[in-house]
Amino acid sequence: MADEIHKCILQSGALLEYILKTSTYPKEHEQLKQIRETTTVKYKIRSIMTLAADEAQFISMLLKLTNAKKTLEVGVFTGYSLLATALALPEDGKIIAVDPDREAFEFGLPHIKKAGVDHKINYIQSDGTSALKNLLDNGKEEGSFDFVFMDADKENYIHYHDMLLKLVRVGGVIAYDNTLWFGSVALGESDPMPDLAKKHRADLLKLNSYLASDARIESTILSIGDGLTLCRRLH
Repeated sequence: MADEIHKCILQSGALLEYILKTSTYPKEHEQLKQIRETTTVKYKIRSIMTLAADEAQFISMLLKLTNAKKTLEVGVFTGYSLLATALALPEDGKIIAVDPDREAFEFGLPHIKKAGVDHKINYIQSDGTSALKNLLDNGKEEGSFDFVFMDADKENYIHYHDMLLKLVRVGGVIAYDNTLWFGSVALGESDPMPDLAKKHRADLLKLNSYLASDARIESTILSIGDGLTLCRRLH
């Protein structure tokens, strides 16, 4: 792990390739594929911020199983996860998408439009804190979201959590991405790891402990992508 950075925490590259080739890529929408491939070309190492394809497939199925109609996404980048969500929602579904980087969002937007789902998306150029505060302050959004996908600044995940619990409905789901952070959460302080893994390791350790002890939710950490934690609001 000290030598390479892997988006997926699976230790077997062959197993990941098998999952992608057997289950994920054959069913990946053409415009999702285009966003994934063009993002890699343009953003190079930054493309690691793109949601893992098998994780996006899981979220798509989860949205359909729960009959979600209204979702919130904080942290959009070029829109791979956003498009996966929009494709999974019904025709009258709605997504509020928040990200300060309009250039990255607009890079993926043509593919979202080609997929015919851009009418479902309300993009807000903003940092997470300001956007969530505004949604709560307008008095119309509290308890209205079926699903929230959080993939923004890791150091603020706990700060966001309390606001998100007010925005998601009872029984709704909040999904936090990157909660296993390249597997670094299972390593000790002195263990070798890439600088990127060190950067937010402490933030994710705090988050995971915080969520595990939060009586307002039931939660589970899934070993998919870079770790995905699902939180269901209880009351």
